[in-house]
Amino acid sequence: MTDFKKMIGKIEDSLAAVSFAEEGEFESARQMLGDNRRVVLAVRNSNVDKKTLTYVMNTCSRIKAGLDILYVPSAGPVETALEGFLAELTRNRIAYRMVQKAGCLKQAIIEYANTRKEVLFAVIESSDNIDADCAGKNRDLSVSWKKMKCPLVVVSEAAKA
Repeated sequence: MTDFKKMIGKIEDSLAAVSFAEEGEFESARQMLGDNRRVVLAVRNSNVDKKTLTYVMNTCSRIKAGLDILYVPSAGPVETALEGFLAELTRNRIAYRMVQKAGCLKQAIIEYANTRKEVLFAVIESSDNIDADCAGKNRDLSVSWKKMKCPLVVVSEAAKA
């Protein structure tokens, strides 16, 4: 039960800090969050929606958090896929780091977020293909996310084909 209470507290702190930042109280938001806070952007494909990238960049900028880009490739190098976005992060003075993992994206997000106290929340573009390389009992999305110790933000759902 203490993990649940910690998670609720972390969510409340994050939402309060975002509220302060939206009102222009950047210093108050920064103090609430501490200096070493991170947002995780988890991506699988090389074509990440511009809406998702803009959301992540604006949020990091407002709350003065760094960005960890967790990339679990299905094919192709990440550098060419996110090259323009990385340049924009640099122009906006948002510290970022690339982290490449293999296998199940969902499991990579949970493991990454749960082993780093500085992670405020994780962002994914869509939940449609997040289970693509997951096997067995980890395929149930709702059960797996309960293991994560920070909030998950789904920016947009992919269009149905």
